[in-house]
Amino acid sequence: MNIIAMIPARFEASRFPGKLMKDLAGKSVILRTYEATKQSNLFDEVYVVTDSDTIFNEITSNRGKAIKSKKEHESGSDRIAEAVENLEVDIVVNVQGDEPFTQTKPLKNLLEVFKKDIQNKVDIASLKIKMNNLEEVNNPNNVKVVCDEANFAMYFSRSPIPFARDASKAVYYKHIGIYAFRKEALLKFTKLPVNQLEAAEKLENLRFLANGMTVKMVETNQLAIGIDTPEDLEKANKIFKNS
Repeated sequence: MNIIAMIPARFEASRFPGKLMKDLAGKSVILRTYEATKQSNLFDEVYVVTDSDTIFNEITSNRGKAIKSKKEHESGSDRIAEAVENLEVDIVVNVQGDEPFTQTKPLKNLLEVFKKDIQNKVDIASLKIKMNNLEEVNNPNNVKVVCDEANFAMYFSRSPIPFARDASKAVYYKHIGIYAFRKEALLKFTKLPVNQLEAAEKLENLRFLANGMTVKMVETNQLAIGIDTPEDLEKANKIFKNS
């Protein structure tokens, strides 16, 4: 099984412009993410896929591998689909460029889904982590996921789901934005139109569900720290400083 990691990386970001090139303990956020992914030793290749000359040069000047997008894309998944279309690959892992604390164990568990999926029932696999803080639950930057009894995703939302009519029974899971695709599922996704749910919540994973694609969720207890705001970057720098 040929497995590669793709890190989609746009320079512009509506909430925190240029965040991937911000300094994180002496290196850029995108370089930290690339190196963490590479150091997992789980992939045959790791690439950054970008529309930015600045990011492309940042990776290649540090002996990394980068691919320059040929087209404009609505989502990171669209961007990596263009890059992998003509590559010989079975599984493509989409690692978010703003998650520099990517760790080996969750990625390994994600890939195990496909190794055990003999009947090819899983199109996509992704990660979730239990949330215990109500402030985090109510934060729209934290995407929540609810699953069926077999841990297939039923819905993703920026809103707190499920609604806690009985707070003692409510359990919340945060979606960690790392996806593992079968190549054919990734290419299928890019040919599907943006639907009403995706447009409303600005969540591409809703396009998977609206079109009957299966998303297997894997629970982890290792917290991923995304860089969505300047405050997040400040917290991340403190973690590196204290580690």
